[in-house]
Amino acid sequence: MIKLNRNVFIIVCFCTLLISFENVSAQIYTIRNGKMYIEIEKNISPVELDSFIVQYDLSDVGIKHFLRTQTPDSIHMMGWEIAKNDKKSFAISKLMISSDDLKNYADKIVFSGSQPGFPALFPATNNGLFYGFNKFKNKPPFISKDSTVTFYLRNHSNAKKVMLAGSFNNWIPDALPMTKTDSGWIAFVNLGPGKYWYKFISDGNWIVDDDNIQRENDGLGNMNSVFYKVNHSFKVQGYNSAKRVYVAGSFNNWRPNELQLWKTGTGWELPIYLAEGTHTYKFIIDGNWKTDAANPDKLPNEFNDFNSVIHFGKPYLFKLIGFEDAKTVTVTGSFNGWRKDELFMTKTAGGWEYPYTLGPGNYEYRFIVDGKEMTDPSNPLVTAEGKKGNSFLILEPNYIFRLKGFPNAKKVFLAGDFNGFNPNSHAMKKVGEEWQFSIHLSRGKHLYKFIVDGKWIRDPNNKLWEQNEFMTGDSIIWIEK
Repeated sequence: MIKLNRNVFIIVCFCTLLISFENVSAQIYTIRNGKMYIEIEKNISPVELDSFIVQYDLSDVGIKHFLRTQTPDSIHMMGWEIAKNDKKSFAISKLMISSDDLKNYADKIVFSGSQPGFPALFPATNNGLFYGFNKFKNKPPFISKDSTVTFYLRNHSNAKKVMLAGSFNNWIPDALPMTKTDSGWIAFVNLGPGKYWYKFISDGNWIVDDDNIQRENDGLGNMNSVFYKVNHSFKVQGYNSAKRVYVAGSFNNWRPNELQLWKTGTGWELPIYLAEGTHTYKFIIDGNWKTDAANPDKLPNEFNDFNSVIHFGKPYLFKLIGFEDAKTVTVTGSFNGWRKDELFMTKTAGGWEYPYTLGPGNYEYRFIVDGKEMTDPSNPLVTAEGKKGNSFLILEPNYIFRLKGFPNAKKVFLAGDFNGFNPNSHAMKKVGEEWQFSIHLSRGKHLYKFIVDGKWIRDPNNKLWEQNEFMTGDSIIWIEK
């Protein structure tokens, strides 16, 4: 946070307005006729809107509520008025604060890093990535050998200096110089499997990769090229006369016409990134669904047939103690779409077990014993009491929610977008003078609240929040890793 005197404040205001036009595309925050003026297109994406609200500290204005309901009450309550409202956009305005308050207003201006518009947080739009694939035109996807990826910028032969920057080097503009070739520029980067944003810097100008069809907005108005360092390749041998071959699976909700394989000299192929976990899939060859003939690992499906299956990561061993007299025991959960006829547990000396590969995350599950569903008796963490509850599993927690104070509270729960704002599933534990709950959160933005003895409250130690449909606000946290 930077303290500014009044003269410097005027200059900073002007610079801030310039940045707003550059980084927020069609969204405007400016000054007109002595008034603060905000104009927002109604087709703005949720990510862009969230970033705009956070960037300009507008959480209490009620912009989201107005977009949903067209009710201006929350806007009027904060001293704003509707300046425009049509099918494409709406605008609100408010008198500039008095000169006596200029210092406080300047206190709200926060300068990010040395590169405005390229946040260190990556990826801001990612909240649970299951798969990804590359799609280029005019050139093949970047060559990957072991962990080394060769980034390639086609043409730009007249450029004197070209650099590469991205989420893999915190967008540092002068760390990765590219080497000129007879047809463009190349740079070598060591990457692990996953998703990465990048841009080229040609003679000081930041540009996207025109040959890369995969692009994303970072939430601050910047469009970045997307590259996936793949870790698997779906292959089909033969079928040279086939017209189209696709792969569909649990990772893409079985969408049949999304992931098309390329024709090769011996068959068909699609390199892809898949997240840690278990993935079932099938090939669709000219409309006919087929299992992978080269993969013997299969699981039963609802059509009295089988799906091929692949695993990435370490298996988690589900255990049900007792029930030795049961004939059939299965495990079902959010990780397999709550399929009840897929994961048949093996009987052991002390009960039943099933190893199932899962990546880091939060999962709900139940056991089915001879047709009767039940939660895990050995797991006290459940989403709700009684028959409707599910057992809750947290693998590799990476964040601890903390609520300080409230020493006399009897029960404190955590609720957020990670558990459907369930007020009864995440009971916090009292540790010393605070309440805690460890959980795994995917990268990106999360909303949450605490429930203290039945009362919903925002996090008193977190100033970042946004308005909700109940006009009570939710706290916001961004996870970077």
